[in-house]
Amino acid sequence: MASSIEAIQKILQETVAPGISDLRERLTRVEVEIKRLDDKIDNGLAQLDDKIENGLARLDAKIDNGFARMDERFLRQDARMDHLEDKLSTALDIRERLAALEAKMASR
Repeated sequence: MASSIEAIQKILQETVAPGISDLRERLTRVEVEIKRLDDKIDNGLAQLDDKIENGLARLDAKIDNGFARMDERFLRQDARMDHLEDKLSTALDIRERLAALEAKMASR
C-alpha cells in the first residue's frame, strides 16, 4: 500500500505539480497585468480630471468675462439714460418757462 501511495504521489508530482507551477506563473503574470492596467486607468482618470478641471476653469473665466462685459454695457446704458433724463428735464423746464413767458406776454 505504501508503494501505491508513493506511486500516486510520484504521478501527481510529475503531472499535476508542473501544471500548478505553470498556473502560478500565469497567475503572477495576470496579477502584474491587472496592476499595470489599474495604474493605466488611474493615470487616465487623473488626466481626465485635469482636463475637466481646466475646462471648467476656462468656462468660469469666460462666463465671468461675459458678465463683466454685460455689467459694463449696463453701466454705459445707465449713463446714457441719466444723460437723456437730464436733457428731458431741461427741455421740460424750458417749455414751462416758455409757457410762462408766453402767458405773461399774452396778458400784456
